[in-house]
Amino acid sequence: MTSAAQAPQTGAGTARPERLGRVVFIAAAAAMGGFLFGYDSSVINGAVEAVRDRYDIGPAALAQVIAIALIGCAVGAATAGRMADRIGRIRCMRISAVLFTVSAVGSALPFALWDLALWRVVGGFAIGMASVIGPAYIAEVAPPAYRGRLGSFQQAAIVVGIAVSQLVNWGLLNAAGGDQRGRLLGLEAWQVMLGVMVVPAVLYGLLSFAIPESPRFLISVGRRERAREILAEVEGPGTDLDARVTGIEQAMRSEHRSTFGDLLGGGFLFRPIVWIGIGLSVFQQFVGINVAFYYSSTLWQSVGVNPTDSFFYSFTTSIINIVGTVIAMVFVDRIGRKPLAIIGSAGMVVGLALEAWAFSYHLVDGRLPGTQGWVALIAAHVFVLFFALSWGVVVWVMLGEMFPNRIRAAALGVAASAQWIANWAITASFPSLSDWNLSATYVIYAVFAALSVPFVLKFVTETKGKALEEMG
Repeated sequence: MTSAAQAPQTGAGTARPERLGRVVFIAAAAAMGGFLFGYDSSVINGAVEAVRDRYDIGPAALAQVIAIALIGCAVGAATAGRMADRIGRIRCMRISAVLFTVSAVGSALPFALWDLALWRVVGGFAIGMASVIGPAYIAEVAPPAYRGRLGSFQQAAIVVGIAVSQLVNWGLLNAAGGDQRGRLLGLEAWQVMLGVMVVPAVLYGLLSFAIPESPRFLISVGRRERAREILAEVEGPGTDLDARVTGIEQAMRSEHRSTFGDLLGGGFLFRPIVWIGIGLSVFQQFVGINVAFYYSSTLWQSVGVNPTDSFFYSFTTSIINIVGTVIAMVFVDRIGRKPLAIIGSAGMVVGLALEAWAFSYHLVDGRLPGTQGWVALIAAHVFVLFFALSWGVVVWVMLGEMFPNRIRAAALGVAASAQWIANWAITASFPSLSDWNLSATYVIYAVFAALSVPFVLKFVTETKGKALEEMG
């Protein structure tokens, strides 16, 4: 996707108060893809042990079934930008909604392990699309003064999706008598958990009919008058629409549709700014955040917590995730992206180090000793809180705004793909690593959290308050 509509003329980028509500609705509807992203990513948490039992598979095979969706995510993220430039942002959202729906139905009714994995790849492709379309679309309709907060809607929707999936899983598990393979609606409980995603998927598709196409895309395909109407809708009366449209057209004439070749340069294949985006994506995942959402129930059960309580702890972690995200939304445009990232990294190091310490103790009667058990539980929540108030929001905001106009679409696709590949590496490796040494696994994550601090200080440029045409 090409960059957001910008112009230096008076009135550009300052949504009038009476129009701000409409802009918020548009951003929230677009971020519904983020809700599905979070829901689909986390819902599998409730099915891990049931899948292991039903198909009688070991940790390596189980990890591949859980993580294989992330391969689809990487492909979806890599192709979404170019697809959106050809057919529009809204149509891409609708395609994503259809794929989410198909994935939910297929995952709930698998014939065998191989087709469960297939449906997870389909859902992963939809997630990858949503991860690119949502932030870029919001950046294109949001006034610069509100772009950070509106851009953070994507992460807010993700964490709400995670929390809702954990709450639904917990409710369904209780309804099934605490057994993931207990019967519900003629299916096993874990199948119902996966199938429930049909509801938000359909809602996402319906909401895509209630929001406008990006003015920038409309101008790119010659629909100038419709773009004027949408600019008036989101920026309010008094805006010089002719100047706004002319500014967008001038910006578009000075750039071209980005391609992979545009990213090449320098001594290490990619331009330095692309490597910085990749670095942000990789660090966001290598701290092990998705272990907390893909495997938390299994993790707590492995240290002696009963299944129902383990689901409840997963839900409380999701609530902390929401609290941290709200904190980030409040401060991302006030104190900036870099300070939040550094604060978050420091907090994550503390949380992960404490978890590593707690898990270094041997189990007593199948459980962690009392003190270590409480430390592990509290530290897990501290880790998620500091991630959510920093890297969870900051990375998505920065990826939507840090690249120069002429390479934004392709660079965002590469960075998002790198994020999914890193996510896959962590997700696929955790079962085997935890079987080897759970404490050492958390030490590894803590090291990456610590390394993220000098990375941000040395390489990342603050983007707070800058117009998109100033980037690069």
